[in-house]
Amino acid sequence: MPKSKRYHRQTAQRTQKINQPALNQRIDLFTGLVDRSLKLLYNRSMLGIAWTLIKPLMQLIVFAIVFGSILEGGIPRYASFIFSGLIAWTWFQTSLTESAGSIVQNDVLIRQPGFPVAILPIVTVTTGLIHFLFSFPILILFLIIDGARLTPVLLLLPIILTIQAALITSFAYVLAAINVAFRDTQHTLNVLLQMLFYLSGIFYEVDSISEPYRTIVVLNPMVHIINAYRAVFIEGVQPDWMALGAIALLSAALLPIGYAIFQHQSFRFVEDL
Repeated sequence: MPKSKRYHRQTAQRTQKINQPALNQRIDLFTGLVDRSLKLLYNRSMLGIAWTLIKPLMQLIVFAIVFGSILEGGIPRYASFIFSGLIAWTWFQTSLTESAGSIVQNDVLIRQPGFPVAILPIVTVTTGLIHFLFSFPILILFLIIDGARLTPVLLLLPIILTIQAALITSFAYVLAAINVAFRDTQHTLNVLLQMLFYLSGIFYEVDSISEPYRTIVVLNPMVHIINAYRAVFIEGVQPDWMALGAIALLSAALLPIGYAIFQHQSFRFVEDL
């Protein structure tokens, strides 16, 4: 092969490697950012990862006393009922809140040429997932104390986790993009999430709500995801596949839309920061 052709081929191969980073490089970057996020979150903290459990446990105590004892809600295995809802909600709430600020708080990375900006919301969602998985042993302990029987339907958990992760990511992309231009997004989101918290059936059964309010509550996708976790963990039965299928279709529709909005806004990130 002539030297000129060989030279041009080698140059083209090197250029392709620069412009299209290998998959393992992206994976290394992703894992490095997740590790960095966890370390920054618990930097100089004595309790470390335990803080992810302290908040839901404190909420559990309050709800168990108020609704389990004073109001006598009559829900069996109430501690497990509340805790399963709280940890699922915490993943949802924390991921959206952190994703809204993921671009603004990483302005140094954004300004690096060639940095894959779209990876940041995924890092935030994955960090929340890790915290969620760390809560599972505590939930299993509550289930054992409450006398619940663990069944093989627990093998269905990855399906529910995937659906919730897709739902969170679809919203995360939109929030991350909007918050760069409109900094009030994060504050508005906190108010909306606080309202949505009480409409997610975390400390009460949605079926106990009378119409027409129940119809409004069931429009919240987190209601069905939380119910799916409870079906698998507490009741030991398969979740409502029709409801989960609807959430999966919703996530499949919203995810590319959210990503497209993010990509469209990403060209202005450096300018707006």
